[in-house]
Amino acid sequence: MTTYTLHVPAGSLPGEIHALEEARLVRDGFSWGAFVFSFLWFFRHGLWLAGLAVLAAVVLLQVAVTQLPVGGAAGFWAQLLLSLLVGLEASSLQRWTYERRGRPGVAVVTARDAAEAEEKGFATWLAEATHPVRRP
Repeated sequence: MTTYTLHVPAGSLPGEIHALEEARLVRDGFSWGAFVFSFLWFFRHGLWLAGLAVLAAVVLLQVAVTQLPVGGAAGFWAQLLLSLLVGLEASSLQRWTYERRGRPGVAVVTARDAAEAEEKGFATWLAEATHPVRRP
């Protein structure tokens, strides 16, 4: 089972259908796309600041490895570890970007796949219209 977060536009009231049309799901966990494609994955998903930060980290690491007296294997392992970190943190950076853009996380669901997560997240959002939950 995988955990997903549901992000809707800020100011949306629980139960509003139009908020669900603009909702985004973010899967928690390792992202193979971000691991393999690094900053390109972020740009593809419209996560510009996070993508620029990852691009800067990749370039700075490459410059550091080139300038320091280390072997080629050290550079390879450094890039691999950076890619691993990017893959691990991609979903957190995606959630951060949505929060920054005014799409707060309103539900956390556990599901087998994205379709089931969407169904559960939407059901939670619609159920809150009849049973509002106080948020700080």
